[in-house]
Amino acid sequence: MLEADKLFAGSIPENYDRHMVPLIFEPYAADIAQRAASLRPGTVLEIAAGTGVVTRALTPKLSSGASYVVTDLNQPMLDYAASRQSPDGRITWRQADAQSLPFENASFDLVFCQFGAMFFPDRIAAYREAKRVLKPGGYFLFNVWDRIEENIFADDVTNALARIFPEDPPRFLTRTPHGYHDVDRIRGDLENAGFSEIVIETRAEQSRASSPRLPAVAYCQGTLLRNEIEAREAGKLQAATDYVAAAIEARHGSGEVAAKIQAHIMLATAYPA
Repeated sequence: MLEADKLFAGSIPENYDRHMVPLIFEPYAADIAQRAASLRPGTVLEIAAGTGVVTRALTPKLSSGASYVVTDLNQPMLDYAASRQSPDGRITWRQADAQSLPFENASFDLVFCQFGAMFFPDRIAAYREAKRVLKPGGYFLFNVWDRIEENIFADDVTNALARIFPEDPPRFLTRTPHGYHDVDRIRGDLENAGFSEIVIETRAEQSRASSPRLPAVAYCQGTLLRNEIEAREAGKLQAATDYVAAAIEARHGSGEVAAKIQAHIMLATAYPA
């Protein structure tokens, strides 16, 4: 992963929330919020909360006495998430690095993360931090995207951009969001971090949009692909978005479009060493 793959700033948070969240994140947000609530945690830490799609889904499901700390590495993303959330005394917003969490040992019943682990430069270190701040018997719940070929719109976008920039194709989606999909590797990383009772489930959903242009705008302007496109040729963002939209239309049609998305969901237990 490149250092630039972590810089969610400028107009990206708003575009990400407006376009990417309904396109691919909402189904998994509902799923992981339900899984988290079923564990009945009293103290919760969310890592890499992004624009807060899971925060909004989980908050109503927590008990009135729960404590919920919401964190992200990127302050602009966290600020946007807080702006979308109704005031709630149970929630504390805090900028935090998953690899160096600013919390005491054994502070939480549940640590969870939606589609953030792919961005951790040292995943085992981040998992060890999650285990450190969990109470004995606490849970670590997170999900990651499966390989890009199982996520059709992301694959379509990547292939279309490779035709526009054949000498230096933007590879952000393959490299980072879809770059950590090997379940044996994930299980091994969790075991190396000290977790046990690891359960991994693969879940397919449908990504839906009212037109082929929406996925093009979502990926090209609401993710860090935007930075890669603009770095390759100034002023090319709109033309690249148009080209990607045409490619998606050629494959999926000009009206409402739908395609498969797929992710892995991990639940691990933190027992004392």
